Amino acid sequence: MTTSSEDVLLQIPQVRFKKGDGTLFLMDQRLIWMVENRDTVAVSHLYEDIKSQKISPEGKAKIQLQVVLHNGVSSTFHFTNSKGLPAQVADRDKVKEMLQSLLPKFKKKMDRELEEKNRLLMSNPALLQLYKDLVMPEVITSEEFWSQHAVKYTQNQKQQPQEIGVSGAFLADIKPQTDGCNGLKYNITPDIIECIFKTYPAVKKKFIDNVPSKMSESQFWTKFFQSHYFHRDRKYAESKDIFTECGKIDDQEMKRDIQRGVDDPLVNITEFEDKTLDEAYGTSTERSTVNSGTVSQAMIKRFNQHSIMVLKANKNKASEVNSQSGTENNSKPTNGMAVSNKDKTILSESIEPAKKKQKILEKITYEDLDSEDKNKNNSSIQLNLSKVERYLHGPMPDTIIEHINPNEGSSILRSVFQEAKQWNVSQTRHSSNSLVSPAAAVGALGELSPGGALMRGFQEQSLAQLVPPNIETELRNLYLALCELLNHFWKCFPATQPNQEEKVMKMHEALHRYHTAKLKPFEDKLIRELSPLSHHLTKHLNQLLNAAYQKYSNWQKLKHR
Repeated sequence: MTTSSEDVLLQIPQVRFKKGDGTLFLMDQRLIWMVENRDTVAVSHLYEDIKSQKISPEGKAKIQLQVVLHNGVSSTFHFTNSKGLPAQVADRDKVKEMLQSLLPKFKKKMDRELEEKNRLLMSNPALLQLYKDLVMPEVITSEEFWSQHAVKYTQNQKQQPQEIGVSGAFLADIKPQTDGCNGLKYNITPDIIECIFKTYPAVKKKFIDNVPSKMSESQFWTKFFQSHYFHRDRKYAESKDIFTECGKIDDQEMKRDIQRGVDDPLVNITEFEDKTLDEAYGTSTERSTVNSGTVSQAMIKRFNQHSIMVLKANKNKASEVNSQSGTENNSKPTNGMAVSNKDKTILSESIEPAKKKQKILEKITYEDLDSEDKNKNNSSIQLNLSKVERYLHGPMPDTIIEHINPNEGSSILRSVFQEAKQWNVSQTRHSSNSLVSPAAAVGALGELSPGGALMRGFQEQSLAQLVPPNIETELRNLYLALCELLNHFWKCFPATQPNQEEKVMKMHEALHRYHTAKLKPFEDKLIRELSPLSHHLTKHLNQLLNAAYQKYSNWQKLKHR
């Protein structure tokens, strides 16, 4: 039955499907066919599942329309209007034209989904291999794969991507290349564009205002790199430069930052002179009268401004919240006492040297190089050991030591001496003529060693060395696919709900299909290529499958009791 929320776009009566008469409906999401005088949907195809449509050629007795799905299934509808052939053709053309207008819309949606799935498979080789091992041999359907076995990967795609930081040299990393026509070519990535937008909000605002209403994205970035705003250390400006306003906004922002000040006594952003230490080692208050030029001042100003913008872009929201809460706490008087302006001035004068001293200590102090006296004062967690010997000597087996009495020890010692005496007597009984000569013994060892005359067909290799790399890779992929199926199979137990019972049956059938489509051909290949190892390589895989089959058999017996 159709749902009440569906809209009927077109209704064509007297349409036959598989020798049954009925009515064809084109809904807003799907195409359906209902048997005549019944309220049951016999055929239902979503528009996104329809690959194409075909019509019967002109001159044919039957007026037909066929829809072909992406999975290869097709449905043919025969139009049997009682008014004659022209009416049948008209009905078919209405359906054809309506489908021609609807299918492209859903095809774009389908293409986007397929493109996203394809990108997900290409970026995850393990998921791609699992898709090849389970979907292509028809062990499971594509819908089951994406709904059950690829959930972890699709959920990771839905998560918010990690926000990258802004490098202070991201503009320097944009290195232009000559295009061969006395021009420069800039290659910028989405990460660089994001850094520009974070650091310079005015540029982002210009981008939103002009792209794509007034110019394309490539034209915008061309104008950006050609603008006076990008080359602010040069002495020229264009009257038609759209970024002139951005420079003014940045200057106003920098003035506000200078007035606000920087909470670091070692930084002076108001200084625009490039000077070294004077004779007073930086303590002199006299200012140099040498004019360094407006270009140098502009460059220093630009560097300071760029650094401020980068620091703002990298500022964490959590630190902003902490700073706001800190200012609120500082503004509140403590213990109900009011603080006068004079006291505030004295406090600020005493705090500034302490803050400067703290900054200097942060620059020259390393926590891992502190003296031992400081470490002794720090509270540390002591290690409580129940058995110090096990900690010093490593893990030891917990075996019960059997103690013997002195009488038993002496008897054991006498028996050892007696055995040693008998061994010496038996050795002297043998004559020296019966022993093998040293030369013959060495020769026999050489012939029986790997590579000797008697051991030419022997190679000292382990089982892992005897398996070729391609067989090893295929065996690893078989394990991954089987473990994925078994994971979903065993999760269904205990199967107390109807949907769990249905999933158990589906997974059991999938395991049988996997055994037939993947494991059995692999075993046949091993018999042909590695006959001595065929049983050893797939023994554990068969054990895993047999355990699942046995579990399913026991579950069926309990179910039918």
